[in-house]
Amino acid sequence: MSVIRLTQCPGLQNEIFIINSEKDSNLVFVKIQNFESISRNGCLMCKKKPRFLVKSSLNQEGDIQSSEEVITVLKENNCCVGKDVSALENSYLPHTDNDGGGNLDGGNGKFPGGGGDNGENDEEEEEFGPLLKFEDVMREAETRGASLPADILEAAKSIGIRKVLLLRYLELQGSVWPIGPAMKSCSMLRNRMLADPSFLFKVATEIVIDTTCATFAEVQKRGKDFWAEFELYAADMMVGVAVNVALVGLLAPYARIGQPSVSRGFIGRLQRSYGALPSSVFEAERPGCRFSLNQRIAAYFYKGVLYGFVGFGCGIIGQGIANLIMTAKRNVKKSEDDVPVPPLLKSALLWGVFLGISSNTRLQIVTGLERVVESSPVGRQFPPIAMAFTVGVRFANNVYAGMQFVDWARWSGVQ
Repeated sequence: MSVIRLTQCPGLQNEIFIINSEKDSNLVFVKIQNFESISRNGCLMCKKKPRFLVKSSLNQEGDIQSSEEVITVLKENNCCVGKDVSALENSYLPHTDNDGGGNLDGGNGKFPGGGGDNGENDEEEEEFGPLLKFEDVMREAETRGASLPADILEAAKSIGIRKVLLLRYLELQGSVWPIGPAMKSCSMLRNRMLADPSFLFKVATEIVIDTTCATFAEVQKRGKDFWAEFELYAADMMVGVAVNVALVGLLAPYARIGQPSVSRGFIGRLQRSYGALPSSVFEAERPGCRFSLNQRIAAYFYKGVLYGFVGFGCGIIGQGIANLIMTAKRNVKKSEDDVPVPPLLKSALLWGVFLGISSNTRLQIVTGLERVVESSPVGRQFPPIAMAFTVGVRFANNVYAGMQFVDWARWSGVQ
């Protein structure tokens, strides 16, 4: 008799004792004992791509002598094995609706939190519709004369696709230019639009508000020299657009489709750890998609690091262009009113720190507030109310951010 433990699968609490494995059988018989020492017998059904895979073919002689062979198969399915504890919470069969290797749901496709809970299935079906099999998916696509990308086809073959998400993709890929072609060619945009249909609206809102506020500030600051220094303004606006797209996109929920490709070893473990984090601190939980408090805290710092890199890179590019233009102008004509050329590296570091700390914190809160309003009964029944709230809260955030950045720039000596 061998005892194994399955870890990194939330909600697994009871012990599994493998007691028999028949040659060429498709089942492994087990004995399950909980902490009250109540025993019962059952079996694990082997599927093509289950949550974790235990086959009798691991040991053709019948008796399992070691868990090493089990370890090999389990690691292929992103589970780790130890000894002496654990396994199924409510049933003998793992819940495989949202397999991480072929998931197409409204969240990030993490491991489900426990056994096959019918309540979770009902909740997911109510939100995303029934799970369509491959034949149903192809029939729906052929009806609309649409072709599906390879990763969606793979997901349909492995576990199926929720009807609401399939219909959402088919509608979006048939949209006018540039949305339709972008949905077909850019998986990052597609996955975010599938998880949050208002994603592009939020990006556009952020760009319009930030550009409007920045333009007003630039006109006030430069006065009569605005048109003479228009190239500096244009450089700032281009960098600002790139920053806004990155800021909104990094915190947006996304649908994870297909088997993620990860490296082995330390890099692979890091990729799996990052992939298990929520997109934002306050991302909504869904059936089969649960986040611990530690994961949410880790997401805050992880997104802060990403924001910092975005800020530093855009600071180098934006301030570098501005410094080149300022230097070229002064080589042609000098003036006593010329302000000193800002230090490039110091300015880029300021942008990195500001985005990593201030922008990350503020936008995490903004994203959480939007989630509360969008998931409320009023927001669901009247989407324009949620959209109006997005405009208002992001406008307030941009106004406060502009004033705060001026203070940070003065404290750091950049301005």
